[in-house]
Amino acid sequence: MSPPTASGEPVRWSAATVHPDMWVDADADPRDTRTELVDERGTLAEYLRAYRITLQMKCADLDATQLALRSVPPSTMSLLGLVRHLAEVERYWFRAVMAGESAPRLYSPDGQRGGDWDGAVADDDVVAEAWQHWRAEVASAERLVDGAVDLDVVGRMRDGQSIRLREVLVHMIEEYARHCGHADLLRECIDGRVGQ
Repeated sequence: MSPPTASGEPVRWSAATVHPDMWVDADADPRDTRTELVDERGTLAEYLRAYRITLQMKCADLDATQLALRSVPPSTMSLLGLVRHLAEVERYWFRAVMAGESAPRLYSPDGQRGGDWDGAVADDDVVAEAWQHWRAEVASAERLVDGAVDLDVVGRMRDGQSIRLREVLVHMIEEYARHCGHADLLRECIDGRVGQ
């Protein structure tokens, strides 16, 4: 990593040596398992797995202050906020909607909104808790998907509308893709690291 510019802004850099627009070189990229995608469930699960890893990669090697940095005022979005938000999203769609569990919000109780973002403060305990929640929700989601008879399993949203597991998986891929794009920009503002 290069020292910041005279204006204090980070210099763009990548850990990749072959293709500088990549995060890491292909042989070191944990997202590529070389798994042949032959069916719908496997394809959706593999894409979602890769996006979950992308989120982790974009947050790697940062301290609590960097993770909590809100680099585009007046937005409350930060990398730490993204981890907390995606834990909530995983929890809602897989526990509440698909499993029918009582799954109160982790960060915004009693119908409040924005706790996932607002509570993303520069504190090591807050960071550890966010990752713990996110990992627990991802593990729960993976168990549900692995155990589902097929992708036609039906869940119920808060408004009573039904939704199939297939659509939830597509939505989760969309959700992660959107937020990993945010993570790209947030990380570049923090220390200049770029890459897909």
